[in-house]
Amino acid sequence: MGQAASAFSGLWRSLLGAIIFYTIFPIPASWNPSFHRIARWCPLVGLIIGGLLSVVFLSLSSLRTPSLVTGAIITSLWVFVTGGLHLDGAMDSADGLAVTDPAKRLEVMTDSVTGAFGAMTAIIILLFKFAAIASLDTQNWWFLLIAPIWGRWSQVTAIAFFPYLKPNGKGAFHKQDFEQNTDFNIASLLTISTSVSLLMFWSSNTTNILAATCIAALIAICTSYWFTFKFAGHTGDTYGAIVEWTESLILIIISIPILQ
Repeated sequence: MGQAASAFSGLWRSLLGAIIFYTIFPIPASWNPSFHRIARWCPLVGLIIGGLLSVVFLSLSSLRTPSLVTGAIITSLWVFVTGGLHLDGAMDSADGLAVTDPAKRLEVMTDSVTGAFGAMTAIIILLFKFAAIASLDTQNWWFLLIAPIWGRWSQVTAIAFFPYLKPNGKGAFHKQDFEQNTDFNIASLLTISTSVSLLMFWSSNTTNILAATCIAALIAICTSYWFTFKFAGHTGDTYGAIVEWTESLILIIISIPILQ
């Protein structure tokens, strides 16, 4: 009984640490959060973020808020609740990719000054999300759940299977603490079970459910591999870039009418 309670306490504290690290949601220090092995909870954090976005989206829709205004609010809220953590990584990664010499890419990514490619990348990502959300019907609100969940699973995939390029940094402890078999399986189980169960509960079209889930999984895997190919590994910035691009591409692609 004591071991079970201790194990549950460790899991709970780790989940709290994940919420603190990946979002701006306040968690009291008295709850003793832990940042050990927080990567396994990334999909669950995505579910929390997606749940908030979905509630706000449905609330705005019930008030007959213009779709463009709704898109702007949800997109802004998305950035706000994550503290811009992943978007910043996407911008830094874009600046790194703009350098033709692979040996200098990491040096450029550590520069606090945002370059032209970083700024353009942020604009493109935000436009993708805004356009997809503005065109979203209320019956397809669950897109806002699928994207954050699978976006973070793609990050877990990168952590689990690809090398980390720096001895320190925000992303280093993710790789160092990660227990590949256990943590990847937990993240995958959370991702698949939550996305499928939620979609089955709210949608009567099984084909759409399977299509959206398969598309999301494919995008997540391809995005993780693409950044690995470009950088020969990962940093905290590329982890963030993977999340942002996976979310954006999922929203854009599953918004195509033939896939709904």
